[in-house]
Amino acid sequence: MAADVLPVPERDVDSEPFWAALDEKRLLLQCCSACDRFRFPAMSRCPYCTGPRSEWRELSGRGTVYSWIVVRQAFWPQFAGEVPYALVTVDLAEGVRVVGRMDDIDALDFGRSVDVVYVEHPEWTEFRFAVSAPAENMG
Repeated sequence: MAADVLPVPERDVDSEPFWAALDEKRLLLQCCSACDRFRFPAMSRCPYCTGPRSEWRELSGRGTVYSWIVVRQAFWPQFAGEVPYALVTVDLAEGVRVVGRMDDIDALDFGRSVDVVYVEHPEWTEFRFAVSAPAENMG
């Protein structure tokens, strides 16, 4: 594998719909059929009620930054050209907390509005977060 090509995530039976949706630039997450709570990452049972059934729901990708860490050291050669970047915990508008990458570390702040953006790699699509564009004046 070339040093500048990021590793391809492993897809499994639980996560395949998530990865397939990212390839279409859509964010889908599992939602428990019993307790109606989202779960991330995808898994075979609900971590809240242990229910085995779920459905996939599309989310807006809009949210606010809850927390973050800045990665300044590449622990694998494939990431040497990627640092620094942040791993952000984001509260999505639909009420689920997810973790993703954000490249603009200077824009990090608690409660910052962010949107999902899609980054295409040779064999997969990744979701990251970027600062939300300012709302256009409707008046």
